[in-house]
Amino acid sequence: MAVEVRYFAEVVAGIEDLATAELAELGAVDCTPGDGGVRLRHPRSSELLGAGMVSALYRELRFDVSRPKALLGDAAARRLAAAVGEVAGGMRTFRLAAAGAESTVFRRLAAGLESATGLREDGADGDMLIRVRPYREGDAGGWEVLLRLTPRPLSTRAWRTCNRPGGLNATVAVALNELLDGSARGSYLNLMCGSGTLLVERALAAPYRRLVGVDLEPSALTCAAENLASAGVGQDAELVAADVRSPDLVERLLRGQGERFDAIAADAPWGDAVGSHRGNEELHETLFQVSARLIAPRGRFGLVTHEVRLLRRVLERQPGWRVVSRRQVEHGGHNPVMLVLERVDDAVTRS
Repeated sequence: MAVEVRYFAEVVAGIEDLATAELAELGAVDCTPGDGGVRLRHPRSSELLGAGMVSALYRELRFDVSRPKALLGDAAARRLAAAVGEVAGGMRTFRLAAAGAESTVFRRLAAGLESATGLREDGADGDMLIRVRPYREGDAGGWEVLLRLTPRPLSTRAWRTCNRPGGLNATVAVALNELLDGSARGSYLNLMCGSGTLLVERALAAPYRRLVGVDLEPSALTCAAENLASAGVGQDAELVAADVRSPDLVERLLRGQGERFDAIAADAPWGDAVGSHRGNEELHETLFQVSARLIAPRGRFGLVTHEVRLLRRVLERQPGWRVVSRRQVEHGGHNPVMLVLERVDDAVTRS
């Protein structure tokens, strides 16, 4: 029987519950959110690397010591070096992340790891990130060492060959799509799709009936197409060059058939990297109105926006929606709202 090993899954603040459920589905046990992620046990780390809502995955080692200096002791040093060797795989370098990483203690620790493992320390671009920090659990405490299992964070998607300013974190995209019922084989519309993060993650999650991305800028659609192709999904995706304010957008997307979308998602400009605060209220109003006309009964609309106060005002003026989930998430120095609504009133004018 495989031995369950301790791991720490780094997770964006605000989606810990969703990530915990995902990890449990992958066989993780003893999942405990906290300290910027989820602590867990699992016999095989390879099964955890596909967790879409995990930013980075670490092997967790706990040491019942009061100071980092104790990690230099023979037993602790051998245990740490053995774990680094097991995790390293094809990695050739490492870097330490710790308060006081340039202190004598950590310089000795790094030198010891170089000698014991053959890995070279590279403080700027080391393949294996080694985090050393204190921990406390109930009445117990000490120091823990976290060894990242991959050279780059899991949130740095291999499929992303094209980037644009203000792009959505892929783990947040997975969480939003999950709340929109990503397992459904329905139709999915991404308004203001940008580089296509939401589209790619939706296409990777489950089969769909129709996948559509809309953006004003042709260059954004080209970027989205590149990322979809890189991911090997969405060959039949429809990428539409249009302004969400365009009067004929609804008819163009319905294609005269009247079949509306089961899920609609939008990552609205936050007014810093893209867009402006001045025009955002009108834009948010338009997003709600267009979505109301395009959404199927009981369909869901998901919106990520930094305009928290503005959103509250706009939402008060939008009838026929029920709040399914409202949470703030951490995103590149911001704390935007991730709002998911369900359409409960189909009395919408379609003139």
